[in-house]
Amino acid sequence: MRTLGNILWFIFGGMFGGLAWIFAGCIWCITIVGIPFGRQFFKMRSGAEAWERKVDQVRIYNGEKYELAQEVAAGGICAVTGLAHVRPGDALGAEPAGDAPVIAPVLTYTVLLGEHDVHTVFKALTELADEDPMLGVSWNTHLEQIHLQLMGAVQLEVVQRVLVDRFGLSVAFESGGILYKETISQPVEGVGHFEPLRHYAEVHLRLEPLPAGSGVQFGTVTSTDELDLNWQRLALTNAMERDHLGVLTGSPITDIRITLTGGRAHAKHTEGGDFRQATYRAIRQGLMQAREAGAAVLLEPWYRFELEVPGECVGRALSDATRMGAEYEPPTMAGDRAKLVGRVPASEVQDYALEVAAYTSGRGHLYLEFAGYAACHDAERVIETAAYEPEADLPNTPDSVFCSHGAGYTVKWYDVPAAAHVKVDPSTFRPWRAADAEFFGHR
Repeated sequence: MRTLGNILWFIFGGMFGGLAWIFAGCIWCITIVGIPFGRQFFKMRSGAEAWERKVDQVRIYNGEKYELAQEVAAGGICAVTGLAHVRPGDALGAEPAGDAPVIAPVLTYTVLLGEHDVHTVFKALTELADEDPMLGVSWNTHLEQIHLQLMGAVQLEVVQRVLVDRFGLSVAFESGGILYKETISQPVEGVGHFEPLRHYAEVHLRLEPLPAGSGVQFGTVTSTDELDLNWQRLALTNAMERDHLGVLTGSPITDIRITLTGGRAHAKHTEGGDFRQATYRAIRQGLMQAREAGAAVLLEPWYRFELEVPGECVGRALSDATRMGAEYEPPTMAGDRAKLVGRVPASEVQDYALEVAAYTSGRGHLYLEFAGYAACHDAERVIETAAYEPEADLPNTPDSVFCSHGAGYTVKWYDVPAAAHVKVDPSTFRPWRAADAEFFGHR
């Protein structure tokens, strides 16, 4: 019966659904900006339903040679052949996915293309990013640049070599800067409206701060009586399809819950792209509201550190830690050696291991572990240096478009709430529902 059910599902639904995801993925991959979205469509196609596949071989490798095995003990490392649909980081079988990496990229580099095609380079880097959780790649629409996020110079050299060996691409990189992020410290409401002639969509969102390390979460409290479920799904799909930038330095946002609280479509004039525009503008407008209220927060990566130095160098170590803005415990002594433990901004400690080796004559050791993102220790300087103008970033505008007498006109972000057509009524809210696979009807 299970086999018969699978056959019927494939004939009457699964085949067409799978083809739809594949087609959407191909369309998105035509452009540079669309490559990450296209790959997500392929992921959704492969992961929408459980699948079964027989392993052809189990291999135990020793260098380039391998031996076939019938079983592998717990904790062992092996290779298997014959599987489709798998991607780096996938968990197979009944086991849950593994823990998230304890380290994350903290530096960003600009890719210098030379004579190479930007589309080809971006596609190659995206493939490498799929294989390595410590590597990120993004396309900056405003600057028309490829940005690479990684841990440091050694990893950069490895990426550079792999691009040459595997893809035949010889590219250079501009010196890296710290990968900052942004969040908010208090809830705000965001409104986006998109109504040029013969188009219509309005979206209302609530943006709330989350604990550090939560990432960005999406959900809805909107009743289907207020906005049809299909429009809710579309708005949240649009919200989730890209990384959204903050309004302090243009850095990606994190640790924010974005909740759909209301919206409106037009029975005749609303198209899918209208909700995309309204949703983007609503998020951006909410972030501008947060900045105006002093609730926009700049985050930077921090490291946990252990610094071991000879006893006679502990004064220098304490002075350096204070200068770098570190938070640390009183040093402990073990014989003739001192240990200093705490956390320090990643921006201040990039080349410090070399300094430790120099002033301790090679007898000191610095150990670093990624400790997540926290408030930037010198936010004012970083914001001033970035000189980011959020209202001038037109691809990420916070303003909305309304229509009057058959012509569209722009309304500045601070006037949008008063001009909005929908008045959100909290009494109509439903319990919060996450925008997950069940919400989108994937299972």
